[in-house]
Amino acid sequence: MSTETNKAIVRRFTEQVWNAGRLDLIDEFFTEDFVEYIVGMPSRSGREAVRESIAISRNAFPDLKISIEDEIADGDKVVTRWTMRGTQLGDLEGIPATGKQVTQSGMSILRLTNARIAELWGYLDNLGLMQQLGVIPVPGAA
Repeated sequence: MSTETNKAIVRRFTEQVWNAGRLDLIDEFFTEDFVEYIVGMPSRSGREAVRESIAISRNAFPDLKISIEDEIADGDKVVTRWTMRGTQLGDLEGIPATGKQVTQSGMSILRLTNARIAELWGYLDNLGLMQQLGVIPVPGAA
């Protein structure tokens, strides 16, 4: 696949699955043996792990929207710098709904094979997210 095709696949995945909540399209976008590596979290594999992760996020932030701020592709990899915006209206892994609007930034490196995502390496600003939700205090804040 060309780098432009790979970038288009990643953009379509972001729009249709993350932003529109089309979890039924996971099989179309991911290989069966997909593996995810997120900084500070145990690695996970398989399409069901993707489906579960996105469902947790979308249940906690039903108005979740991800914007791709930058996108670079080389060979079989696509790198995105993105921003997630949403309002926490549901439980987030034990954190009750706060009603707070949040912004989270992150970066992902996705490796594609045969027009499907096979691996993802990611960094999420979870500290900033927890501070916005009021779970972790912001240093120096009154």
